[in-house]
Amino acid sequence: MMADYLLFATERYALPILQPLAHALQAQGHGVHAWFVDGAAGARLPAPVHMVGLREAVALRPHAVFSAANWVPTFVGGAKVQLFHGFNVEKRSDERGHFRVRGLFDLYCTQGPATTAPFRALAARERHFAVVETGWPKLDPLFRDDDGSAAALRAPAGTRSVVMFASTFTERLSAAPHLFDAIAAEVARGERYWLLTLHPKCPPELFARYRALAGANAAFIETEQLVAAQRAADVLVADTTSVVSEFVIQRKPVVTFRNRAPKPHMLDFIDPAQLAAMLERAFAPDAALQAALAAYADAIHPYRDGRSSERVIAATQALARGELGTLARKPLASLWRGLQIRRELGYWGR
Repeated sequence: MMADYLLFATERYALPILQPLAHALQAQGHGVHAWFVDGAAGARLPAPVHMVGLREAVALRPHAVFSAANWVPTFVGGAKVQLFHGFNVEKRSDERGHFRVRGLFDLYCTQGPATTAPFRALAARERHFAVVETGWPKLDPLFRDDDGSAAALRAPAGTRSVVMFASTFTERLSAAPHLFDAIAAEVARGERYWLLTLHPKCPPELFARYRALAGANAAFIETEQLVAAQRAADVLVADTTSVVSEFVIQRKPVVTFRNRAPKPHMLDFIDPAQLAAMLERAFAPDAALQAALAAYADAIHPYRDGRSSERVIAATQALARGELGTLARKPLASLWRGLQIRRELGYWGR
């Protein structure tokens, strides 16, 4: 049965998460609509996705709402499905971070065993949402360069290796201000080709500095090109951004600068002067590092078929058919949060 679905986002970084899902829904003949607010307002997904506003979203009465944010408007019809906007990178405590349950969602589509088990334990306790491990739609293109975008990003490198740089916006965790000079020196050397990107919330002055490095030895990559850049690169340099986890899914080495919770699969360092040496280690990974990369990848996202979007759709349809069990009523706290969302969005209709 064909149905209408709504994609919801509050930040631009949600677009690469929602685009593969939009493709999968369209391939199955469903109507796909998108409603973007806050930091994503003004952004668009390409046709035939139909961009809508608040009242159109309400009137649509979608079969389900897929959210790549940590909240979703409760007054829009349909099942509320949490897709997550990143991996658990331990920036905050579990209670305030990745495993915080706000009482807004009916279904959590988890990325892999490391997050599935905790969410299933929470579901057994709370009983008002279901959990299905599907993998993450954002990573579907990581294993399927259908449009050749990854190859296009790599082409200017010629025979050179490719390094990607990505950074979080959180000031105390961001590598971008500290590593600029070291990265600029590596770019100037030209031994390797660089793909540079920053979180959309990073300060404009940082964007200007990194964009200025673009040339024969580097390119600046926009948020919408993030997954293609990860596929194109051989090694990642980053900090505590969730891009680290995304990149590791490919079992490629990552060099991290002052990561908040360094793990065996990371080559972590604290002095910018060490960057060149850390890159040498990354491009010659030993057996222990390769094993750590594989183990972590399997724990957080074991799916390498590029079909996570299809599993999300199947899980949502199973929820609608009642195959995931009967859900309890949402907690009273969710009613208060729903009122807050109405106030924030300026909507008081039915």
